[in-house]
Amino acid sequence: MVAAVLGSGSWGTTFAKVLADAGCEVRLWGRDPEAAREVTERHRHSRYLPDVELPARLTGTTDAAAALAGARVVVVAVPSQVARGVLDGVRDLVEPDAVVVSLMKGVELSTDRRMSQVVAETLGVPDERVAVVSGPNLAREIAHEQPTATVVASTSEATARLVASACTTSYFRPYTNPDVVGVELCGAVKNVIALAVGMAQGLGFGWNTTASLITRGLVEITRLGQALGAEPETFSGLAGMGDLVATCASPLSRNHTLGRHLGQGLSLEQAVAATGGTAEGVKSSQSVLDLASRHGVEMPITAGVVAVVEGTLPIAELGPTLLARPQKAEGA
Repeated sequence: MVAAVLGSGSWGTTFAKVLADAGCEVRLWGRDPEAAREVTERHRHSRYLPDVELPARLTGTTDAAAALAGARVVVVAVPSQVARGVLDGVRDLVEPDAVVVSLMKGVELSTDRRMSQVVAETLGVPDERVAVVSGPNLAREIAHEQPTATVVASTSEATARLVASACTTSYFRPYTNPDVVGVELCGAVKNVIALAVGMAQGLGFGWNTTASLITRGLVEITRLGQALGAEPETFSGLAGMGDLVATCASPLSRNHTLGRHLGQGLSLEQAVAATGGTAEGVKSSQSVLDLASRHGVEMPITAGVVAVVEGTLPIAELGPTLLARPQKAEGA
């Protein structure tokens, strides 16, 4: 099977490796010609995965047409807020029967669309040929072939099975799930909660605070998901609690790391520079909050993160603000 991966960042390159290890011929598209040459000729990507040898059946290119020609599976791994622009430019290059897979975890700022919706709209692909991959999938650990599981979600069982078979390896185990809405919202909102956890740890708070934020963060994710028609079981699974724990607890998580920098007193600009990569939660937090507001869903942790990021709430006041909320029953 021929697969194309659009986006040669850490996760895009890692997933391209997974596909190649699973037996696919993989073309990795990015804008950096040096990186593309290095992937093809040296089987390395020194910027993102410096100590990982990439498979020989994985090649790099800056030519989108060459990457997409004959590709049965097209994987999109670009930052969520630039996805529409990137996909607009390749719409006519995607094979008419291709399945498109979103690795992106965010909500589009201008439209509040989930990323599978952006993919379907921009490429003109029907929902049944769109899939989403999400789970406790920290790229560096997967690149080193540490065992993990993930979820492939699609409204079409055939599409989910096709994508799952294309990325099954000895270290990467996909499960299928028809709940696209739930899986995507888990992936988007957990980044916001990870920012909050990082902020708390940067301020010097310990595991009680971390556990409280993770648990109540899952409540916020679940509330929003159910308001949008997601299945409750999704939130206790790999894409929900699994991904939330990994992203909130690991120093490999960019969102957690950026939040920690903020908690230690860096400005947003300094924190972004120190993190050294895309932290989707920063840009998606406002769109997640807007989506929740439109559906009448209360998300106090998300609202607090937005206020800190926008500079309207001092970071030291985030905890007291959350704790000062009116008391109520846990399940309310």
